Amino acid sequence: MTLTVLKRIIRSGLLSFKRSGLVSWAAVLVVTITLSVITLIIFLQAILNFSLSQIKDKVDVTIYFTVGAPEEKIEALQSSLEKLPEVASVSYTSADEALALFRERHKSDYPTIQALDEIGENPLGAYLNIKAKEVSQYESIANFLKSDNALVLGSASIIDKVNYYQNKLVIDRLNTIISGAQKLGFLITLILVIISIIITFNTIRLTIFISKEEISVMRLVGASKAQVRGPFMIEGVIYGIIATLITVFLFWPAAAWVGSNMTNFLGIDMYSYYLSNFFQIFAILLLSGIILGIISSILAARRYLNK
Repeated sequence: MTLTVLKRIIRSGLLSFKRSGLVSWAAVLVVTITLSVITLIIFLQAILNFSLSQIKDKVDVTIYFTVGAPEEKIEALQSSLEKLPEVASVSYTSADEALALFRERHKSDYPTIQALDEIGENPLGAYLNIKAKEVSQYESIANFLKSDNALVLGSASIIDKVNYYQNKLVIDRLNTIISGAQKLGFLITLILVIISIIITFNTIRLTIFISKEEISVMRLVGASKAQVRGPFMIEGVIYGIIATLITVFLFWPAAAWVGSNMTNFLGIDMYSYYLSNFFQIFAILLLSGIILGIISSILAARRYLNK
C-alpha cells in the first residue's frame, strides 16, 4: 500500500467519522462504557490483590524451640530454611525478646506477670517465624521440617513444636478462598469483556450499515478490500482514542473521591494507585480501545465485502 493510498484512507476515515455525526458519537459512547468496565476491573483487581496480600501477610508458621536450645543450631536451621525456594523470609526472636514481648502482651494480667516474677528465670524459648511466598507452600515447608534432611539433621531435638499443624485447617481454607477469588475475578472479567465487545461490534455495524451503498459503489469501481475496509478501521481507531481520553478524565475525579472517602473501607488509596499507575492504565485502555474499534470494524464490514 503506497503512502498516497494510506493518506486517502486516513482522510476518508476522518470524513466518515464527521459525516456519521450522532452515530459516530454513539459508537464512542459504547467504547467509553467498555473501557470504563475495563478500568473498573483494573481497580477491582487492585483491591482484590491488596486484600489477598494483607491476608497472606497474617499467615505464617512459627517454630518454637526448647528452653536453652543452642543458638548455633537455631542459626543452622534458619540458614537451611532461608535456602528453600518456597520461603520468603525467616525472622529470629531470641528467648529474651520472646519474654519481653510476652510481658508486653500481658502487662494488664497481673497474676501472669506475678507468676513470671516468682519463677525467677525465663520459661520461654526462642522461635523462628517463617513466611512463605505463597499460602499453598506452607505444607511443603512443614514437610521439610519433619524430614531427615541433612541440612536439619540433629535439629529435631531442639524443636519444641511447629504451629503449622494447629493452623493447617485455617491455612487450607485460606488457600481455597484465594484460589477461588482469583478464578472468579478472571471469569467475571472475561464475561464483561465479551459482552462489551458484542455491544461495540453491533454499534459499529450500524455505522457501516449507513455506508453500505457507498461500499457497493467502491466495490463496483474496483476498490480493493483493504481500501474499503481501511476508512472503517481508521474510524475504529478514532473511537478508541477519543473513548480512552474520555475514560481517563472521567475516572480522575472518581478515583480522587473514592480515595478521600473510602480508603479506610477498601484498605487501599485508589487515587494514589490511579496516579502511580496512570501511564500503565492509559496504555491498557488506549490499546484496548484501538484493538476493539479495529476488530469490530473489520468484522462488521466483512459481510459487505463478501457480497
